[in-house]
Amino acid sequence: MVDYSKIRRNVVGIEHDRVTNVSSTDFPGYYPGEDHSWNLDKFKENFRSHISYLTDLSCSFDLIGVDSSIANAFRRIMIAEVPTLAVEYVYIENNTSIIQDEVLAHRLGLIPLKANPDYLRWFKKDDPDFEPTDYDTVVLHLSAKCTTNSNAPPGSTDPKVLYNGANVYASVIQFEPQGRQSEWFPDGIAPANPDVLIAKLRPGQEIDLTMHCILGIGQDHAKFSPVATASYRLLPTIEIIGPPLTGELAQKFKSCFPKGVVGINSKGEAYVKDARKDTVSREVLRHPEFEGRVKLGRLRDHFIFNVESTGAMTPDEIFIKSVQLLKKKCQILRKFDLRT
Repeated sequence: MVDYSKIRRNVVGIEHDRVTNVSSTDFPGYYPGEDHSWNLDKFKENFRSHISYLTDLSCSFDLIGVDSSIANAFRRIMIAEVPTLAVEYVYIENNTSIIQDEVLAHRLGLIPLKANPDYLRWFKKDDPDFEPTDYDTVVLHLSAKCTTNSNAPPGSTDPKVLYNGANVYASVIQFEPQGRQSEWFPDGIAPANPDVLIAKLRPGQEIDLTMHCILGIGQDHAKFSPVATASYRLLPTIEIIGPPLTGELAQKFKSCFPKGVVGINSKGEAYVKDARKDTVSREVLRHPEFEGRVKLGRLRDHFIFNVESTGAMTPDEIFIKSVQLLKKKCQILRKFDLRT
């Protein structure tokens, strides 16, 4: 027999003015006669993961059967602790554009670079005697100059037609391999998006500079974060209580939810089609005719993750690296006896 009381314990209640059942009770001794001690075999049995969609820049996946602390750890690690490559030092030889040197350097630092950081070591910025090597520093070069287009049609006003090199895009950045970097990065290192606009020039203006890129993490500077956003939400639940909702009442019930959440079957009855699409706006709770007819909630151990990459690495790579980093943290923690 299914114990529905245990199922309801796992649902966070959504009411019109508050959220209920937010405290965790899955620990030993809270419910008499029930053993809620953590067990690896039980965790393996309950844990599931599912990928909804995956592209080079975004993905959505479900983690089911984990605690909110674990889900939040993955989110925070993806944002702040997965190392990536970014411009740290800019050596400007010539800059006659209208952009100040420091602003130009800042813009360059925020351009995501597509590179596998596994071959690189940490750059010791705090050591005054530290010398950069091919193991910790990647060199990029940018050279751009604007000239007048002598073949421009008379009367043209478009700068892209009047001038050569009027817009400086990230695609002009060149990788200058040092040491064994040609072997480590056979495909080179380049901006994740070559169409990023760096500066606009006019005839006689030019930019010539060299960039040194190092490993870093998002908690040091946002330019090192591999994600544009990493978030999760709990899976919504919608339960229709009592007699079926039919006719105009069913249509009104359907209109209280985003498209695709509620459907109308062949009998004209409203049913929950896909609760996953619900934004939990609580619109249905505003109408007195639905009072006591619907129960909203969220499953406390079903997390829907959405990860958008900056392009430095794919979303699945980012998540896998976050798992590896959390594993390392646990291994370090196991070395210490916290009971002393």
